[in-house]
Amino acid sequence: MKRFDRWTHYMHERPERPAYLLIADLIHDAIESGDFQPRDRLPPLRDLAVKLSLNYTTVTRGYAEARKRGLIDSRPGTGSFIRGKVPSIPPRNGSSYEMTMNLPVEPDSPDLVAQIRQGALNLFAHKDLFPLLRYHDFGGNHDDKEAGCRWLGRRLPAVAPERLLVCPGIHSVLVGLLTLLARRGGEICVGSLVYPGLKAIAAQLDITLHALECDGDGPMPRSFENACQTGQIRALYLNPTINNPTTLTLPLRRREKLADVALRYSVPIIEDDAYGMLPSASLPAMAELVPELTWYITGLSKCFGAGLRIAWVHAPTVRQGQHLAGAMRALTVMSSPFTNALAAQWINDGTAEKMLLAVREEAVLRQRMAARLLRNYSLQADAEGFHLWLRLPHRQGWNPSDVAVKLRHQGVSAVSSAAFCTDNNPPDALRLCLGGPNSREQCEGMLKNVADMLEYPAWLSTVAL
Repeated sequence: MKRFDRWTHYMHERPERPAYLLIADLIHDAIESGDFQPRDRLPPLRDLAVKLSLNYTTVTRGYAEARKRGLIDSRPGTGSFIRGKVPSIPPRNGSSYEMTMNLPVEPDSPDLVAQIRQGALNLFAHKDLFPLLRYHDFGGNHDDKEAGCRWLGRRLPAVAPERLLVCPGIHSVLVGLLTLLARRGGEICVGSLVYPGLKAIAAQLDITLHALECDGDGPMPRSFENACQTGQIRALYLNPTINNPTTLTLPLRRREKLADVALRYSVPIIEDDAYGMLPSASLPAMAELVPELTWYITGLSKCFGAGLRIAWVHAPTVRQGQHLAGAMRALTVMSSPFTNALAAQWINDGTAEKMLLAVREEAVLRQRMAARLLRNYSLQADAEGFHLWLRLPHRQGWNPSDVAVKLRHQGVSAVSSAAFCTDNNPPDALRLCLGGPNSREQCEGMLKNVADMLEYPAWLSTVAL
């Protein structure tokens, strides 16, 4: 109790401020100075009241104010403990919107940044810019498609340029495909947890998403076949590699079984392979297993930067690609020639490859950090991905949506399972993003916030929205 001797002196010097607020102020100052460390135990209320010559009610209000500020935890039967400094990590050069998006890691590599910049300078120094300011046919020019074939060749062994369209982002491709495939009614089969953007598109277009039963390997073939037998299914949507949000990569056997059902019922497959470039070793794409039915989509948003709005879609046939181009032209006119040219420049000069490797390397380090700091909890992650799926402990009063909002207030990029759910039965889970503009040190601070919340759930109630 000796450390509290100066508290008495300080409180006598500030008679104008209510004593209970001074107690909270002094706890805050002691944490800031390092006099209090996380997990330090505070004296019982009655002991501190005697020490400071205050009544019991005043000290009780002081501890309550400290809890309100997120400085301490109080648990019946065990007393009050210092919670410690909670770093607030707002998104750097971003917005609160970014806290709900799954952003790739931004590697801290001055050499790579210089190479990105030099590639852009080389492009604008040597290219005639007026053609980039004109209207283009939808789908990209010859150079754009050639670069796209080179990039997609990492995942597909036989990419045909006449079946390839260059598009302004994966999201826009999904809008075009759902418009094309389900414009005459019908349903799109999806897993029980799916990319929220697809849910938004379906709601906007008044398209029904048919949630398939899932197990630990993804959507179940029997459930898919039962849906196909209704005659109402227009396509199967899959995000088969490092799924958003669950991080699951569909095993080969499951891919083969789903492909078999699709073939037997002639149901097109929309393969959203946004994360497909991240793993250093990958399984065959659905477009390899059933090329005559699969629309294969990938882009640079998850392995280069979300602001680089470019994607490629490889159509099942040339004619089907032409149909999609017509739908996309009506929706978006064309993808930006400047964006297409920049992407081609960075693919051709090797910058995109170096960026992919840097993102993968940093993601591996952050996943190891997450595995260490959250080792006591139910965590699902891919070693080379930059998001993870966290199952919340079963505690009364915990709502994943509330937890996600309060974590975002603390700088943690968290999204509730409800945002992804298609079967009205969301699990008690969150998707956490380890990427974005945050440094590795900031990422560690965010993970520690999550660990504190899980270990000391009373902390959750002290965090103001």
